[in-house]
Amino acid sequence: MTHPGILFMRALAPLPLGLVRALGAALGRLLFVVARRRRRIALTNLRLCFPRWTEAERVAVARRNFIHFAQAFLDRSWLWHGDPEVVRQRLRITGAVRDLTREGAVVMFAPHFYGMDAGGSAVMQQIDRPACTIYSTQNNVALNEWMQRGRQRFGDATLLSRTEGVKPIVRALREGKMLYLLPDMDLGPHESVFVPFYGVPTATVPSLSRFAKLGHARVVPVVTRLTDFGYEVKVYPAWPDYPTTDATADAALMNQRLQGYIDEMPEQYYWVHKRFKTRPPGEPPLY
Repeated sequence: MTHPGILFMRALAPLPLGLVRALGAALGRLLFVVARRRRRIALTNLRLCFPRWTEAERVAVARRNFIHFAQAFLDRSWLWHGDPEVVRQRLRITGAVRDLTREGAVVMFAPHFYGMDAGGSAVMQQIDRPACTIYSTQNNVALNEWMQRGRQRFGDATLLSRTEGVKPIVRALREGKMLYLLPDMDLGPHESVFVPFYGVPTATVPSLSRFAKLGHARVVPVVTRLTDFGYEVKVYPAWPDYPTTDATADAALMNQRLQGYIDEMPEQYYWVHKRFKTRPPGEPPLY
């Protein structure tokens, strides 16, 4: 039996984008009111990262953040079930695309903006090169299979389970696959280093530089913005000074450059995640 949520998403897929976005906006406004725990997390993150903003400014950004969260979630309907040509028209790749296609291994730094799934779909549909990404298994079997199928819909895409460790990832890079990597999450103290993120000591997994080194790969940032027409997937030039021999310094540089991307569209970053959950020894919790 198909999960009712998946049936709903399939029903949304052929609808005009404006209608899907309107439904997402309504859902986001509702979530901002009823999802009080997530609202507190988002506001705490914004207070820590943007202390100079007024509380009214933070609340306004958080409200838009919930709207974009819901809109991006419902957009998976047409991303994963819509007509492929319609999908292509709604996903525009701009910037240094050549840095994805030229010879040599590639690790894409794809931060947790709400358009991250759209960015992955765009790369797989419009860049003629095999790729892989890392996923975490969902508890619901039907939803887990749905998400895996959606993320493998276009191109030659391989999903690598987080539980499989490093070897399959390095093997994929050395086989010529691009890696779509989202390393900007608090994954706990294991293998994390504490480096600044908006001035706050933040548990950061140094996987970006690690995989780039092991796979002899260049790092190419891919940042996806939700727009009125769909999504803009901006490919930034490969970082010429990355990785270095210092993993901690690399993690700090990643966070510093991520701040620049966030500052351009703070309402679209994944603030509902407890980014500062893991604290340095002796430091009190922030949530």
